[in-house]
Amino acid sequence: MTANHAEGVHEHDHDHAPITADVRPGYYEIMETALRELLIEKGLLTAGEIRRQLEVLDSRSPALGAAVVARAWTDPAFRQRLLENGRGACEELGITFYDDTDLIVLENTPEVHNLIVCTLCSCYPRPVLGLPPDWYKLKPYRARAVIEPRKVLAEFGTIIPDDVEVRVSDSTATVRFLVLPRRPEGTENWSEAELAALVTRDAMIGVIPVTLEQEAA
Repeated sequence: MTANHAEGVHEHDHDHAPITADVRPGYYEIMETALRELLIEKGLLTAGEIRRQLEVLDSRSPALGAAVVARAWTDPAFRQRLLENGRGACEELGITFYDDTDLIVLENTPEVHNLIVCTLCSCYPRPVLGLPPDWYKLKPYRARAVIEPRKVLAEFGTIIPDDVEVRVSDSTATVRFLVLPRRPEGTENWSEAELAALVTRDAMIGVIPVTLEQEAA
């Protein structure tokens, strides 16, 4: 081992510009840093605990939610448990929840189409979907999804017939929602893995349906 490696200095085959931050931190970034440093100083959290929690957040993706949906499509008993207790059913599949939020699963049917929003901020079912998309956090979506949901859905290419009710569910700090989309026709003999590959993040928010065209794409 070289002296550089022994001292923790990494050698590279190429040079790069030093990593700098040209943008000044905003108000919320400053507040987050101040609060984090205060919690560490008071001994309520350690830097390692914060890092591990961030790693947990980064490990979540819509693939977890897609697996839940695929299981619900193929297992009627699981589907019933999911609709009765979303969090408990997800935990059956080994999905852990790192907070105290409840998860309510809303089933799309031929008569009802569900849409998820958070009008106050960006509350989102992160344990099963990961980080929310940027548009979900923007004020135009948060406001318009409640006022004119059919128009918002149409902008995503989703046209809801007039005889289908559109229900908008507003997430909170303690309650999150997940849409159970309708299973596409023609997938009766598909495996769970094949079905899960069809399910997208946006379908579990409710802005688009699940279609076979997504698999072809």
